[in-house]
Amino acid sequence: MLVAHRIRLDPNNVQATYLSRAAGVARFAYNWALVEWGIQYAACKADPSLPKPSEAALRRQLNAIKREQFPWMLEVTKNAPQMAIMQLGRAFDNLFNKRARYPTFRRKGRDDRFTLSNDQFRVEDKRIRIPKLGWVRMREALRFTGRIVSTSISRVADQWYASITVDTLELSLPPAENQGAVGVDLGVSALATLSTGEKFEGPKALRTLLPRLRRLSRGLSRKVKGSRNRAKEKVKLARLHARIGNIRRDSLHQLSTSITRRFNAIGIEDLNIKGMLANGHLARAISDMGFYELRRQLEYKAAWRGGQVVLADRWYPSSKLCSSCGYRLEALGLAIRHWNCPDCGTAHERDVNAAVNLKHIAVSSTVTACGGEGSGPARKRGTKPAPVKQESSGKVNH
Repeated sequence: MLVAHRIRLDPNNVQATYLSRAAGVARFAYNWALVEWGIQYAACKADPSLPKPSEAALRRQLNAIKREQFPWMLEVTKNAPQMAIMQLGRAFDNLFNKRARYPTFRRKGRDDRFTLSNDQFRVEDKRIRIPKLGWVRMREALRFTGRIVSTSISRVADQWYASITVDTLELSLPPAENQGAVGVDLGVSALATLSTGEKFEGPKALRTLLPRLRRLSRGLSRKVKGSRNRAKEKVKLARLHARIGNIRRDSLHQLSTSITRRFNAIGIEDLNIKGMLANGHLARAISDMGFYELRRQLEYKAAWRGGQVVLADRWYPSSKLCSSCGYRLEALGLAIRHWNCPDCGTAHERDVNAAVNLKHIAVSSTVTACGGEGSGPARKRGTKPAPVKQESSGKVNH
């Protein structure tokens, strides 16, 4: 099982300069290889006798010319440009397999990162050794044990982070508590409503900090390009964006850990996030919640604890369906938060009723998986654990 721990680094000024250079070299190698790939691909289409471009050939080509044409690349570890070209090769594999679009150029300030393979660095306690740089302090020790696969050094605002990927056999997390199944209904006013009646309010970090964000953006636009004041204002704005993201991720980690620690089966809707964002009135509020990130965290954390996440069909009428008798309303506007079932007379709170219906889907899927009778428009998710930054252990205990 591949897991990753994202740890903040604490470099001094000399080390931070080196990290910036290494990220610049990796970015240059990626963009250079992207241009060469296009040139060579067009040449082989015009002349089929020419070989098709490949990441291995591009790496050899760069190694042959970098001493004469790009001698500044030798100041940092050779792993940075080589891994960048390998990542470009994987990007083209995703393109050819129709999993992604055509790769785009990396930009300075947005794509400041480079990757090291496991034979190029070493981790000991709260420090990491980087080639041609030496030991760099980390804010915390690596939490996972196992074979270290790689690390990705990246910059967010003016802070550097190391995302260390570890191949571990199993995680020492206790199984989920025996509280059965739960339905989770996602919304804008309340981030998540459980079938138990619990409601979790989202932090709404963007809405809270939007006045300050607008003020800093306005101040940045008034600064002269290339001036030191503009550079300072740009760092302030980047820090605020990073803070908004950190607040959102932290709250999602707390919520997903709480749910997966208590329940074995979790029912949730397969929302069309892209379509929902087309609503100009709700797009900002929906983006501020982080629906897909919550679903992603629920999936891999449930797998860690031996549970499962069951996705209801995108068109499943969870809000219109009476959770008591199964009666289905023809229409239910977004403004209607409470309704009474015309068939059995049960009074429903919209979000709780939807969560209970999602719980029924999760229970039905669990019974079917165990060999019993079950029904319902649901499908199980096979989860590949993704690189994550674990939440602070001071708030939620495993």
